[in-house]
Amino acid sequence: MLVEKNAPLQTCNTFGIVARAQTLVRARSVQDVQDLLADPELAGRPVFVLGGGSNIVLTGDVKPVVLKMEIKGLRLAAETERHWIVEAGAGEVWHDAVAWTLEHGFPGLENLALIPGTVGASPVQNIGAYGVELQDRFDSLDAIDLATGQAFSLTAAQCAFGYRDSVFKHAPQAAGDGAALPRGMGLAGRAVITHVRFLLPKAWKPELGYLDLERKRAEAGVQVPTPRQVFDWVCEVRRAKLPDPAVVGNAGSFFKNPTVTPDQCADIIAREPKIVHYPMPDGTIKLAAGWLIDACGWKGKSVGKAGVYEKQALVLVNRGRGADSVTGGEVMTLARAIQTSVYERFGIRLEPEPVVV
Repeated sequence: MLVEKNAPLQTCNTFGIVARAQTLVRARSVQDVQDLLADPELAGRPVFVLGGGSNIVLTGDVKPVVLKMEIKGLRLAAETERHWIVEAGAGEVWHDAVAWTLEHGFPGLENLALIPGTVGASPVQNIGAYGVELQDRFDSLDAIDLATGQAFSLTAAQCAFGYRDSVFKHAPQAAGDGAALPRGMGLAGRAVITHVRFLLPKAWKPELGYLDLERKRAEAGVQVPTPRQVFDWVCEVRRAKLPDPAVVGNAGSFFKNPTVTPDQCADIIAREPKIVHYPMPDGTIKLAAGWLIDACGWKGKSVGKAGVYEKQALVLVNRGRGADSVTGGEVMTLARAIQTSVYERFGIRLEPEPVVV
């Protein structure tokens, strides 16, 4: 394992926020993680797991040991009559892993192209885009218990996936704390993912439920696109709407799309007929958070060096540069101001997606 002291984190978070880690450990194998947990100097200290840094807001220097996951590797792990099972190391760049599956003839992840971050973070957030969520393509994962150093595996059911949610986002409950957490025991801060396996269907069919993709299909004049065509369309749509973190610092979609009951939605539509909304399989209605923010006049506005992206109000961006970068405090001040104005106008509480550190 590689250990760095007083390590700069500006290049390790896609917002480009200036911060430092008192101790940074780069793990490139399962053994590196276990060595960290057995190290006499580091064992017992709090651990903060870092992947691609695409879903965090750093509000200061990080005192816990920063465990940066850099485990690589992509392979076809198994095959059944109906599926390919592809395994990826937690440190693989997510988009690169998606591209690899297509190049090797294993489609199914194309709707999730260009989502920033690493493979290891994908189950934590249950990432999703354009009608597909990770749970739709998930087989299992391997992880290590940060308290004991023991390796274990989880199935989809054990991960307790929800909308941008999983067992990894809930704190463990001590015995005697009362009712169990929804959907199972929490593993936040207790485990680190080392490998993820995807269940990719051999009977592939395109997922084109979103208007942007249907438009691309109509423009191309094809009835049934190939996986590569869907991949390319998703990349084109995302690049047109979302800033490249390498050019403009950001953490992707900053707020979750809220869900409401049909009655609540009808009440909002009566006041705001143009609100963008989508019916969900469970009968609830998902509202477009970006539309709510835009309707409150935030698109293009700034608080200090934190701004709302001109092309997509759901994205907060870094308007600073280098050492004069945005601070985590500025980002959160802007986020809270947006939450307040959306609540005052619509009665909807927006929930941030990134982890605030």
